[in-house]
Amino acid sequence: MEDFVQKLRQYAKSGTPAERRIAKYFSEHLNDLPFETAASVADRLDLSPMTVGRFLRSLGYQGLDSVKVHIRETTAISPTQLQASLTELQTDASAGKPLAVLVSEQIQALHHIYHLTGQPQWNEAVSMISAAREVFVATHARLFGFAAHFAQRLTHARDGVHPIDGTASRFAELFARLDGNGALLIVIDSPRFSKARLLARTARRYGYKVILITSQDANWIPEQANLALALPPVRSDGDDNLPPLMAMLDCLSEAVITAAGDEASARARRMAEFGSMLGEGGSR
Repeated sequence: MEDFVQKLRQYAKSGTPAERRIAKYFSEHLNDLPFETAASVADRLDLSPMTVGRFLRSLGYQGLDSVKVHIRETTAISPTQLQASLTELQTDASAGKPLAVLVSEQIQALHHIYHLTGQPQWNEAVSMISAAREVFVATHARLFGFAAHFAQRLTHARDGVHPIDGTASRFAELFARLDGNGALLIVIDSPRFSKARLLARTARRYGYKVILITSQDANWIPEQANLALALPPVRSDGDDNLPPLMAMLDCLSEAVITAAGDEASARARRMAEFGSMLGEGGSR
């Protein structure tokens, strides 16, 4: 990263007028580069995308995507820096600074989830998702975006994954068939998801296996699910526990993809090829 910044400094001093403008912009907006494209940079600087592209090639990169990869690979925080940041965070949290308290709570939640990934029920959940004939992901309508993202991630490992948005008409998809043997229902619980318990009980009666993702302090009966993955307690009444939930869904989908091994890699290649045909990105 330091080499990249040094090259920008050199061009900012001795490059052509266009190169100096691009180098100055990159230097002042390093944190924004992951969200930029060559076209957006060109538009901001009133230059052509080809000019920006030539500048990037002069730096040794094929394009802005190569710069983004370089930034990701070279900006890792050292253990010493991490410890210093955590010490500062703990000091600020002890002083009652609201954002420090919030970030501290979220770090504790991530620690809880990482510990969970080493437990037997985590491996069992990965195996159940991998082996099921079909997988349905149900939650309250307010959290449907998270369920849809989770389901889309699982398609990198397997077929037959369906997000359900929490309305009764969509639940009919589960029970229109004669039985659910071989299928799996993942219920993402929420204080607002009043139908969650009824849904889980009914699904089990129809032969579905049920994985429950819920808060530690939620009042569920063990028989209502085959397996439960516990999130940290919610911070307040009505809180959907979003940061820990997002982290758990990402970790769980990544674990399923990793377990799929070569098949997941082959699926990713096929999806990327099809995405390129449609002019869309193929990365996960």
